[in-house]
Amino acid sequence: MLESALANPWKTLRTVLDGPLHPGGRRATENLLDRAKVTPGTQVADIGCGAGESLSAARDRGAKVVGVDHTPNGEDVVQGDMRHLPLSSNSVEVVLAECVMCLTGQRKDALRETARIVQPNGYLALSDVVVDGPLPDLPASIADGLCLEASQSRSKTIETIEAAGYHVTDTRNHRDDIMAMQQKLENKVNYEQILGLLGERGQRLLDGIHEAKAAVEDDRIGYISIVAQRST
Repeated sequence: MLESALANPWKTLRTVLDGPLHPGGRRATENLLDRAKVTPGTQVADIGCGAGESLSAARDRGAKVVGVDHTPNGEDVVQGDMRHLPLSSNSVEVVLAECVMCLTGQRKDALRETARIVQPNGYLALSDVVVDGPLPDLPASIADGLCLEASQSRSKTIETIEAAGYHVTDTRNHRDDIMAMQQKLENKVNYEQILGLLGERGQRLLDGIHEAKAAVEDDRIGYISIVAQRST
């Protein structure tokens, strides 16, 4: 059971947290949709829509939605790669990309694809993990669970978005949300006791968790949301 949980941290987190895996959950998604002016009839593409929680949030407010994911699940979802989106140019008004750009090493290509499908003066509504300064040497399972492998700094994230053809209009820090998510996880799982059952390997993972918590607390590991408008 422990080995299964460590082998698939995303599935484990979804089971434990019972909801969207990004900090702030549905409330943060609703806020991001508000800032991107998503109203009834707005054409929205959710890139890397996963289980579809954010797609559902947009649909519930009357938006016309389509999701794109490697493994499509549910209605209004098509299979595709964020670097080669299966959507026509200028076909949507808003592109939603929550906690997905940090999963690709080809972020520039993926952002250019979003700019291709969004209409002139349309919006990119993005949230992502950011890393500022040196990171601790974390075990691979922890680095993967925190989406750190392809993360960028705050300034580099904004620079890359604007280089793709957008103008960033709004940036917000979600440190409180990531801290609350961490606390919720700690309240549900006694990981200190569980990892203690794994001996030396468990201690290495526990040390990594402590290092990651310290990096979140001093804002080296963070989470931000950005709204950017496509240039004409």
